[in-house]
Amino acid sequence: MRDCSRLSRRAVLGLTAAALPLSAAAPAAAAEPAVIGGERLARTGVQVRGATGLPKKLDARSWLVADCESGEVLASFNAHRRLAPASTLKMLFADTVLAKFERTDRHRVTDADLADIPAGSSLVGIKPGITYTVEQLWQGVFLRSGNDAVHVLAHMNGGVAKTVAEMQARAEDLQALDTHVVSPDGFDHKGQLSSAYDLTLFARHGLKDPDFRAYCGTRTADFPAGGKKTFQIQNTDRLLTGAWGLGTYEGLIGVKNGYTSHAGNTFTGAATRGGRTLLVTVMHPVAGSNAVYEQTAALLDWGFAHGRSAQAVGALVTPLSEGGASATPAPPGKAAKAAAGAPGTASRGPSALRLVEGGAGTAALLGAGAWALRRKLRSRTAAATAGADTDAGVTETETETEPERGSGRERGSGREPRDESQSPRESGGRHRR
Repeated sequence: MRDCSRLSRRAVLGLTAAALPLSAAAPAAAAEPAVIGGERLARTGVQVRGATGLPKKLDARSWLVADCESGEVLASFNAHRRLAPASTLKMLFADTVLAKFERTDRHRVTDADLADIPAGSSLVGIKPGITYTVEQLWQGVFLRSGNDAVHVLAHMNGGVAKTVAEMQARAEDLQALDTHVVSPDGFDHKGQLSSAYDLTLFARHGLKDPDFRAYCGTRTADFPAGGKKTFQIQNTDRLLTGAWGLGTYEGLIGVKNGYTSHAGNTFTGAATRGGRTLLVTVMHPVAGSNAVYEQTAALLDWGFAHGRSAQAVGALVTPLSEGGASATPAPPGKAAKAAAGAPGTASRGPSALRLVEGGAGTAALLGAGAWALRRKLRSRTAAATAGADTDAGVTETETETEPERGSGRERGSGREPRDESQSPRESGGRHRR
């Protein structure tokens, strides 16, 4: 019996050594992810150096101020926090697809082009059977945040799935690693996420394209209604048009706003004063629909007044395809704080339950191996059977945030959630004139 016990202990030790790669894999997989743009951007809370006077009334869940030319991040708050982007994701869509078609190209819309638009989407008013120029379709995207225009262009590009894959690849090239693309329109879908940092990357890169810059700065346009009829569409960017009680912001050149009942209001704006262009992204302010514009304007004011004395707390990185260097891993413990425990965020690494699951698998291997050896060496099978069941009973949990739609209706509208940063009255579908 002693010999039997010794053999079992040796066998268990051997199994333990064999199982070490499995258990060791869990800490390796949980290594700190890279922090894009600098270690300070991974920290929670306000990040600013060398300048004072930041606006006091900032209740957004994330925001960032950056110099467009140099790429220096002048101040930020939870820059890498992953949140639902709403229609600001259309900046990535445009940056991915815009250069593929000439402005004068024409496309006759079919029912299939419009078949997969999410219910409750904001629409510019595209109809099957009407022929539109590419320029008109992009006006529908930028001015009215029309998901119908997005889907027509996506089908022209080879389909929604192909376009989503290309957008994800472009995000990775831009090193926008907080972004997970589910649909090209930014509508609320499970797992569709981005960050203030990534949205600012999209805006900065997009503004290098003259057409992108022209579209996002267009205030009004005439849109086809069939035959020789047209109707006017107006840009939903209130700092650009001065709508809904807001004045136009001096020097504003774009870029894109967004709203859904899950994401709340999101906005990335760019403005130029005194030869300097600043970018500001604001995500999910607590206050009403004008707050995203008011807080953007306040941060732009701060940047123009105090930005030259601010020392950079990070940088907007260069795309890999343009010679940008790949990000390096963050110091231990820093990157994990960027979005730890934050509502609406998701970890890119393995979940804690997965690590437990790995440990349970190792324990199962050890238990099963010891049981098999004992079964061979002992005549009594009852004891062996008692140790055979080592199932941990652990399942992996979903790491992405489920859209909190509640009743599935937009606040105060009785309608499905929409994807533009307007009040329910303003975010209606077609605009007949």
